[in-house]
Amino acid sequence: MSRSKRSPLLLAGLLATAGVGHFLAPRQFDAIVPRALPGRARNWTYASGAVELALAAGVALPRTRRVAAQAAAAFFVGVLPANIQMAVDWRHRPEPLRTAALARLPLQVPLVLWARGIAKGEEAQA
Repeated sequence: MSRSKRSPLLLAGLLATAGVGHFLAPRQFDAIVPRALPGRARNWTYASGAVELALAAGVALPRTRRVAAQAAAAFFVGVLPANIQMAVDWRHRPEPLRTAALARLPLQVPLVLWARGIAKGEEAQA
């Protein structure tokens, strides 16, 4: 399988893994839900996990890949406030944790670009 054919499946796997993680270990995700959001953090944790699972399925299927990859790019932008919240909350933690929290911020950019690239690749083949 070529690299370009594996790329959507790798993104789908990343999204699925993250989505499952929201249900298996919700407390860690609850902690980074921005406090400005209404309702319980756990509801946002489960909702975002469900969205990630739906996006994973959509990206994995060629028929829905383009739209799902576009939605995944938007989702990655949408969760940036949670990563910012984590970086703010973890600023007094030990160095490795603080570094990990800060590293998540710029990692959103390649995720957005990856999803957009998958969407554009499918548009060219349609």
